[in-house]
Amino acid sequence: LAHRCDLQCEVNNVNHHTDLNGTDRLIVRRGQAFTLTLHLQSGQFELGVSTFSLVVETGPCANEASKTKAEFVLSESPVENSWSVVASHHDEYSLSLSISSPPNACIGRYSLSFKQNRSIPLEDFILLFNPWCPGDSVYMNDEDSLSEYVLAQDGLIFRGTHKSTIPAAWNFGQFEPGILDACLRLLDENPKFLNNADRDCSKRCSPVYITRVVSAMVNCNDDKGVLTGRWDNNYKDGVSPMSWNGSVEILQDWDTMSCKPVKYGQCWVFAAVGCTGNFLMNFHCWVESWMTRPDLKSGFDGWQASDPTPQERSEGAYCCGPVPVRAIKEGELTVKYDAPFVFAEVNADEVCFIKRKDGTQEKMHFTAKVGEKISTKGVGSDKREDITHLYKYPEGSDEERKVFEKANHQNKLLKEDTEEGLNIKIKVSQEMKMGSDFDVFAVITNNTPMAKLCRLMFCARAACYNSVMGIECGSKDLLNVQLQPNEEKQIPLRVIYSKYCHAITDQNLIKLAALLIDYGTKDAILAMRDIYLENPPIKIKILGEPKANRKMAAEISLINPLSESLDDCTFCMEGANLTQGKIIREKISPVAPGQEAKVKVYFCPTKAGLRKLVVDFNSNRLRDVKGYRNVIIA
Repeated sequence: LAHRCDLQCEVNNVNHHTDLNGTDRLIVRRGQAFTLTLHLQSGQFELGVSTFSLVVETGPCANEASKTKAEFVLSESPVENSWSVVASHHDEYSLSLSISSPPNACIGRYSLSFKQNRSIPLEDFILLFNPWCPGDSVYMNDEDSLSEYVLAQDGLIFRGTHKSTIPAAWNFGQFEPGILDACLRLLDENPKFLNNADRDCSKRCSPVYITRVVSAMVNCNDDKGVLTGRWDNNYKDGVSPMSWNGSVEILQDWDTMSCKPVKYGQCWVFAAVGCTGNFLMNFHCWVESWMTRPDLKSGFDGWQASDPTPQERSEGAYCCGPVPVRAIKEGELTVKYDAPFVFAEVNADEVCFIKRKDGTQEKMHFTAKVGEKISTKGVGSDKREDITHLYKYPEGSDEERKVFEKANHQNKLLKEDTEEGLNIKIKVSQEMKMGSDFDVFAVITNNTPMAKLCRLMFCARAACYNSVMGIECGSKDLLNVQLQPNEEKQIPLRVIYSKYCHAITDQNLIKLAALLIDYGTKDAILAMRDIYLENPPIKIKILGEPKANRKMAAEISLINPLSESLDDCTFCMEGANLTQGKIIREKISPVAPGQEAKVKVYFCPTKAGLRKLVVDFNSNRLRDVKGYRNVIIA
């Protein structure tokens, strides 16, 4: 009989690309063999004569019918698409075994038992999806992509506007201590598991099912999910969504606080905790996952969109997706899951109405594009990759029209000629930096043979990323704007720091709106534009040569660009394998206008490789300034 088991964690975890999780326990991937050594009682085993079986079980109700339990005997060769065990070496005192799992096995925590006359518990292990295995439904045949999408511990989220995309680094930290356990706990806290554990565990073979569970559990709207969403700029009893730089502290807090939701998140935080984010104007973030879709007709394998931000229910829960990206592009709105919702996210109409003094409302002539510059981080680089073409055909193309006809998106088919008559658009200055005064311009064109007398109302208001309007920070109302035939006029509006400093939110967004009313025809024409005020850069200087398991230092600084002092100043730093899964916080003295805020921090990298040191600066007036630097650890 076996009396001890060596799981060979270091060798197995390296072979299964899980060693970044550590080598103190066995973490393997399905569809790929792993080895272990059984230490035997002397004289108790003879190959070819002695018989035994191994038993693997996952979940509290493990059974063979649900494929959450398997018992298998020693065989001469691996059994395809099944649990099996083969002897690779043996002597009087030990037996080396190679265990294979099917590529569609349920993922999760497993127990392993040795059975010969009686059952002997051996060790527990964790089984994960395997994108390196051709038989797995998440298989991806590209090593660079695997390094980026599976092994990279940090990435970029693009925010701002479609004309000013701003990258912000995010520490995913999926290999930091406790994070894998928190993710497995997330599966066990989902309502489907709590209602029927046997059924839930039996479905954990499917990445489609897991994606829907994760999408629902990242938010807490109808379960014990990870994050509470809030959009009213009142975050005093929690953390502002803008202040997060990574998933590690969020998941650790949720896990250690008995699954009490962490306050607060917005779309990019929900998406980043779920995986990696993409970008929409104003902007919205969601997740893509790579998998086959055997539940759908052919042609829909590959990238699937899902959205953990709680917006509407899907089959009774606040989740969204996965839906094939190709289905969105082709207007296949009957495809599972939630295709109409995701299609609307990238193709919606923005409609504006003018409300007159008598209470009547009228739809205005207004053109706005939704779903521009859908972006993600490039593979192996920090460049922005524009993936808009994967979600939609070029605007105005025959293919686009066919998609809208298929999707019955009639508003998009009724395109109006915007060049005739009066036109208005908004131009901005080249540089618009936080703390500066700058001009924006309403450009009015009269493309008619008649002179026009108009009223122009031009204003600037603070805005949030989801277009919710804030306080006005500049306006102009011109009652008598005269335009000769074919004349163009450019009318400036000065946006002054002393006015917008108290109005602007942490997201540094200002919405410009210019409303032109033709006195002769009573027509109203609207132009709107979002602008992002650029924060000062954070400079990160690495001191010395970074080496694993050796203390190193970084000097971090920022110039105060405002005309007033910065108080309550704090730098926050974190990085995968750099800061031991923790956030380093350094408070500094007030910083006068034009002066430098500076800290020197020390940390000890734990592993070699390319890492991102992610930095965030906060003060009373300058908030959530982001910066990062790539650090190569020798």
